[in-house]
Amino acid sequence: MDFLIGTLFLGQPLWMWFGFIGIVVALLAFDLGILHRDNHEIGVRESLALSAVYIAMGLGFGGFVWAQLGSQAGIEYVTGFIVEKSLALDNVFVIALIFTYFAIPRQYQHRVLFWGILGAIILRAIMIGFGAALVTEFHWVLYIFAAFLIATGIKMLWLGDKESDLGDDPVVKFMRRKFKVTEQLHGQNFFVRQADQRTGRLVTYVTPLFLALVLIEIADVIFAVDSVPAIFAITTDPYLVYTSNIFAILGLRALYFALAAILHRFAYLKQALAILLVFIGSKIFVADLLGWEKFPASWSLGVTFAILASGVLYSLWRTRPTKSGIVS
Repeated sequence: MDFLIGTLFLGQPLWMWFGFIGIVVALLAFDLGILHRDNHEIGVRESLALSAVYIAMGLGFGGFVWAQLGSQAGIEYVTGFIVEKSLALDNVFVIALIFTYFAIPRQYQHRVLFWGILGAIILRAIMIGFGAALVTEFHWVLYIFAAFLIATGIKMLWLGDKESDLGDDPVVKFMRRKFKVTEQLHGQNFFVRQADQRTGRLVTYVTPLFLALVLIEIADVIFAVDSVPAIFAITTDPYLVYTSNIFAILGLRALYFALAAILHRFAYLKQALAILLVFIGSKIFVADLLGWEKFPASWSLGVTFAILASGVLYSLWRTRPTKSGIVS
């Protein structure tokens, strides 16, 4: 026990890292092993309840961080958690597009999302570890991250919403060209053994369920290119960066099932996220111009909340049903 308390890993005691990992493993085991042992269709009520639990746990962990590391760290964690959770909403739009394209039934979507998010946890750990090493060795990398966020936000505002045709996606084309892919789903299986059409021999086929999983993993890597620099622009503490990231990702499955049917009501959320990325990226330059050591964490949290709340409320107002039943 003294070893865990006294030994530091990436700036924080080992017991804090092991405690966090234990919470994540317990949540994943409870989710897959107890709540979703069978492939049932997840309803809105269940997904809303799970989303509330995951959000409460994420914010509750912020209270733990506040108690252990101080108010500054606590505010930075909560800001990071809110930003990462908000950026994850953009991921929900892409996931919905992928499931629609491959016609994945709701009772199988949870299996894809579970393994997709498990892969995301590992990939984020690698990317955050690499980012932390870069920032520690070369502090000026933060300015590159900040400039990248500003450019990404401006690009999002400029391009707006442009849906992609997954049939022309290079990854889908590559998978279909290099692997044998079935035309139909085979239950919850990612792979299936069946006779080759030419030789008649039993071979392994990839199912559309696996193609959906691959695209979701790639989509998370693409979104991580935005989200990882965003969290490093808020805090450079690897513990705060990773824990806020993972708590935001853990509830993504439940969040997807809660929001999938009403995504059209958040039509202007992407614009709010774009503005948020510009704000986060500009904080480092603003702090330097004003001679501050760091942009105040409480201000950052307040502005972040204001931008996101404005985007959500404006979206709900613009897409409200009218008396004639037509959406405005």
